[in-house]
Amino acid sequence: MKVKLAKTAGFCMGVRRALEMVLSEANKDGGPLFTFGPLIHNNQVMKLLEAKGVVPVKDLSELKSGTVVIRAHGIPPQQRKALKASGLTIIDATCPRVARVQSIIRYHTHKGSDTVIVGEEDHPEVIALVGYSNGRAHVISRPEQVGGLPAMDKVIVVAQTTQERLNYEAIVRAIQKRFPQAEIFDTICEATQNRQEEIRSFAPQVDAIVVVGGYHSGNTRRLAQVSRSMDLPTFHVETETDLDKQKLASMEVIGITAGASTPNWMIKSVVREIEAIRSRKESATLRWLRDATRRLHQCNLMVAAGGFALSYAATLLSGRKPDLIHPLIASLYIYAMHVLNRFLDKGASTYNDPETASFYRKHRVGFMLSGLLAISGALSFAYSLGMAPFLAMLGLSILGSIYSIPIVPTSRRHLWRYSKIKDIPGSKTLSEALAWGAVIVLLPQLEPLKAPWIPVTLAFLFVISVVYIRSALFDIFQVQGDLIVGAETLPITLGEQRTLLLLKWILFAGGAILAVAGVLGLIPSLAYLLVLCYLSLALSLFTYERRWLYPGTRLETLIEGNLFLAGLLGLVWQVLP
Repeated sequence: MKVKLAKTAGFCMGVRRALEMVLSEANKDGGPLFTFGPLIHNNQVMKLLEAKGVVPVKDLSELKSGTVVIRAHGIPPQQRKALKASGLTIIDATCPRVARVQSIIRYHTHKGSDTVIVGEEDHPEVIALVGYSNGRAHVISRPEQVGGLPAMDKVIVVAQTTQERLNYEAIVRAIQKRFPQAEIFDTICEATQNRQEEIRSFAPQVDAIVVVGGYHSGNTRRLAQVSRSMDLPTFHVETETDLDKQKLASMEVIGITAGASTPNWMIKSVVREIEAIRSRKESATLRWLRDATRRLHQCNLMVAAGGFALSYAATLLSGRKPDLIHPLIASLYIYAMHVLNRFLDKGASTYNDPETASFYRKHRVGFMLSGLLAISGALSFAYSLGMAPFLAMLGLSILGSIYSIPIVPTSRRHLWRYSKIKDIPGSKTLSEALAWGAVIVLLPQLEPLKAPWIPVTLAFLFVISVVYIRSALFDIFQVQGDLIVGAETLPITLGEQRTLLLLKWILFAGGAILAVAGVLGLIPSLAYLLVLCYLSLALSLFTYERRWLYPGTRLETLIEGNLFLAGLLGLVWQVLP
């Protein structure tokens, strides 16, 4: 079934910021950690936080020590004052956009204005806003309630940041008729507005809308309301298990959006479940091709084959005569290390890709046996090339195996923050790139027949830059699950935007180095063709940035396709005169 996913689906800035602040604190193991009320309106995320020792509380009077987080909705100033007097450590995760509304209300009510707040009276954000009004606030949610407001000389109007745009505008028009002097502040969050507008743009393109998010989440419920107002069949679900597959199967194109408190892994699970539903016009061939591609990714056969293709291209670029044994060694090593680290890093994969994590648990024995056979095969082929390649492959295998295993004794861990190599910030992306470069380019240099060092160096830089960008993009897709388990990947360390900027610079530098080296004759003319790999990676990066594709099978295939592109370009260069 065809799925059209909203570009704006999932965490808004305020929720993402609050969750990152809580998870960063939880991963420090610095003592009791509490949130003043539920951090966000999503039961699944709250259960994950509780599993990490984050406890939501309503009454702080019995707490004697620890850290308390003010959630994104904010709190009234009276509660903030009580918090400061409690002696607890305070982390303020109030959304900056909510804080702006609080400031507007506080400033104008101190100057004698009354405030009309358009929102839900019992919503935590509105309760906090009322607290800043000095007793001069009136909460309404419908245009017909304007007539019940008292007479007021000076009036300001603000909105709960997640209000529905058309409803707010209707209320504002009614207020302006009764209070012409009213000062209007448009405080609806841009993320909320964009989500609602995107649903309206979906109307002529889809047969139905699925809204993913908590049933008690106000902004998620309003997304469903907007969809229904467009006369679209609308399904509000919390998880994929709530889908009405029988009704959806009679449709062709399904639009999917999600509330601001819905994590990526829940959206991904719903998307995959809907894609797996057979629509009336979907051919068996298309369905088989989609399922086969997904399985190739899950079994690590896609990345292993990509490693084979990249190794073939790098062999030609370094000036060596191509063969099958070196790409085969690289392919077997890459497969074995991916399988091994899937098991060792099972915590993050549970959140980043629940379907694949379940698939691994189901076929655990088969994957373990295939991984052992793959690394045994790589070692055997390396041994056939000589003792030096064998020892190098053995060393790389050991390093890959201990990446996720504690190597610092328990008694010494208090002296050193990182007990595993993977704990070092940003180490995952760099380690993977260097391992690929070592196996693909440096390992053959241990044999008697060596290639010139300049093309070897440039081929090494090509491989590690391509793999580094590939790995960093996957880390960006998986940042929410990695945050939960405390993995300090590159985008968690630098932030997503800085990571993307770094990747763009690597793309530019890598393409420029290849082109200049080709012009100077330092490497084979294949370098000109391989510049296309950087352009293809740039396309993958912009596809993600512009949300042309959502992280999933299609985007993963586009990124892995760059490895196959390198091999194809090498084959074309070798065959054509």
